Amino acid sequence: MDIAIDHDKCIGAGQCALIAPEVFDQRADGMALLLVETADAAQAPAVRDAADSCPLSAISVTEEPLPGSVHTAPGRPRGSD
Repeated sequence: MDIAIDHDKCIGAGQCALIAPEVFDQRADGMALLLVETADAAQAPAVRDAADSCPLSAISVTEEPLPGSVHTAPGRPRGSD
């Protein structure tokens, strides 16, 4: 399971960090921080719940890793380089 956060949508509600603290945290500015990019089977239910609970659907979950998928470093939005 691959996980991504769209930082342009994130408003820092914090539901993800409350539901799946082993996968999500919040940065100093309150925005979501991804601690792992690939969830294991034990984390998967909480990650799905966190994605479903996000008020602006900023969390996307891909059940199987896509070939050649590109990840960002934890806490850094895509395109911030």
